[in-house]
Amino acid sequence: MPKPFVGIDFGTTNSSVARTLPEGGVELARFAAGESLTESYRSLLYLELVEDGRAKRVKSWTGPAGIEQYLAAETKGRLIQSLKSFLSARSLQSTEVFGRRMRLEDLISRILRDLRESAGKQFGIDLRAAVVGRPVRFVGAETEEDNAFAEQRLRDSLLHAGFETVKFELEPVAAAHYYESTLDHDELILIGDFGGGTSDFSLLHVGPGILRRGRMPTDFLGNSGLGLAGDAFDAKLVRHLVSPELGRGSEAESLGKVLPAVPNWVYAKLERWHHLSFLRTSAVMTMLRSTLATAYEPAKIEALMHLVNEDLGYHLHRAVQRVKCDLSAHPQATFRFSDGGFEIEAVVTRAEFDEWIAEELARIEGCVDGLLAQAGVDPGDVDMVFLTGGSSFVPAVRRIFETRFGARRIRTGDEFTSVAQGLACKAAEG
Repeated sequence: MPKPFVGIDFGTTNSSVARTLPEGGVELARFAAGESLTESYRSLLYLELVEDGRAKRVKSWTGPAGIEQYLAAETKGRLIQSLKSFLSARSLQSTEVFGRRMRLEDLISRILRDLRESAGKQFGIDLRAAVVGRPVRFVGAETEEDNAFAEQRLRDSLLHAGFETVKFELEPVAAAHYYESTLDHDELILIGDFGGGTSDFSLLHVGPGILRRGRMPTDFLGNSGLGLAGDAFDAKLVRHLVSPELGRGSEAESLGKVLPAVPNWVYAKLERWHHLSFLRTSAVMTMLRSTLATAYEPAKIEALMHLVNEDLGYHLHRAVQRVKCDLSAHPQATFRFSDGGFEIEAVVTRAEFDEWIAEELARIEGCVDGLLAQAGVDPGDVDMVFLTGGSSFVPAVRRIFETRFGARRIRTGDEFTSVAQGLACKAAEG
């Protein structure tokens, strides 16, 4: 008897699992999150060093349980997020956790194992086979060799998590399979899939007629992608709203010279919020303490030290996400971040945000236009554009597509689970 396949969307920020039902339709796995259930499983890992008799051992939690444990802990352990973003980084083979080296694949497999076991329990099957999404271009990948390297690491992580058979599908193509399941006619569509770390695009023919005659290579006209999306937008909000309040641009006096109080690389780590835990080292804290005595704005340096020492990356990320969502719905919003160590409050307009992310928007535009040119397709020939992923809500992103295709040809839906549902549809095709 063949192994039952599921579709797994292992995302930079969120993950989801789906399967097709014998009677038709798709079922999404739902995961416990406090007293409720969620279809989006946070792709994070939280670790603590706990006493076990006379010895100490590392205990770990993932997803919603990891968030709950992290928030409840008086002494914070290690919260690790956005692990997918490191898959193409050959220089990052492992990281030190409580004095022990842990491979990237081991960290990722810990999350994937919980996904597999939780979904399998809900579906009533032993999940050993999956169709898994992957971006057109992994974050940081500059060549096809980098892409292949990242895919192999993801495959190794899945096998280590207990899967025995793994097939990969491009995430925008998976979203196309989901969109296709809603159609009663054939269309030429452009898919835009915006994740936390990547923006991917595919141009292809879909529809019931395509399914009846069987897919052909000529149905797929091309794909393109780049390693930026929601996290890059978040970084600009951190740069303009948070970092100045934590000493970026502040100065200190050293040996009679006026110098930047804190090196810029610290704030570069801060902008990539999933890197914040990497600043929590004795060397960095020693550097910040030595700066404190000569800084012209010591309160800002103290606030930075508090943020790093308390590992408040998750709290900061939530505050950034809130203001980004507010700016998607309103022309102006207030950013608020408050903790016992300090408080930040600032008003930001959508126009300011659009200006901050102008470079990223231009790269997305170039990627879309390049795909159309490569495929020899005029925007007027595209029947529909389907946008999915969290950043598809950003008005400036949507304008890119409305300008080229018109608002009436833009479709959205199930922005956080459409890829997983499409992967399940692909799995059902065999």
